Amino acid sequence: MVNSDDKKTKGFAADAKVDEQSAKSKVDTDLSKWGYDLYPERKGEKYKTSWTKVISGVEGRENIDKVKCERNVFKCVKNSPLVKLMMGALKSSGCPIDIRRHFSCEVCDPSVTGGYDPVLNQIVICQNSSRNEGMIQGVLTHELIHMFDFCRNELDFQNIDHLACTEIRAANLAHCSFLSAWTQGDASPLNIKTTHQDCVKSKALASVLAVRNVSKDEAIEAIERVFPKCYADLEPIGRRIRRNSRDMHNAFIEGPMYGYDVY
Repeated sequence: MVNSDDKKTKGFAADAKVDEQSAKSKVDTDLSKWGYDLYPERKGEKYKTSWTKVISGVEGRENIDKVKCERNVFKCVKNSPLVKLMMGALKSSGCPIDIRRHFSCEVCDPSVTGGYDPVLNQIVICQNSSRNEGMIQGVLTHELIHMFDFCRNELDFQNIDHLACTEIRAANLAHCSFLSAWTQGDASPLNIKTTHQDCVKSKALASVLAVRNVSKDEAIEAIERVFPKCYADLEPIGRRIRRNSRDMHNAFIEGPMYGYDVY
């Protein structure tokens, strides 16, 4: 989706607002601080396969996986109400998306399914772990919320409270239905509201710890500081998506009522 020349010569999503240099000036470009070890291609390295894993069939299909990933990304862009809503909201906010520029299928550490690169302002879809359209829809929605916050809310990734806030919003809007909370062990049948909040906190904590070298206590303190305000912020989706409901479609249909373009 994104070639190396694009990475070197073009600016980001905020093409209508800032150039690449001013975008990078918003963040510390010391890549060791941003979880780049999870995304080796972000450091300009070629992914090196292991012969033992190739022989066992675990690796050796990187080119095929990339094509499949890109096809699934395209399907999500065309068919997913949530992805279309998020892309329309970014366009309305002055940060239009070019899928060839801003989405990149790459080989990642197996512990992650995707990520948002605040230096290049790109979304990474992990082709080796996000292997179907449903998973990629979740990755794109999650990371597009980070991109929206960077564009619309002047997100400062060097500020742990800002990072905690955007991770809370992404977990709240893109992931934590009651069913998913139950399967992750965050659920209690006695208090569904508390269950959902616990799921959001748990996912936000895991995300913060994955990409920042901070202690668990520091991450929890940041999440608790910003939780009430960030949990209540439902823009631009406007609701918490429930499983097996029409929430995604209703959010997409209602988007223009709140000033968001239809992608």
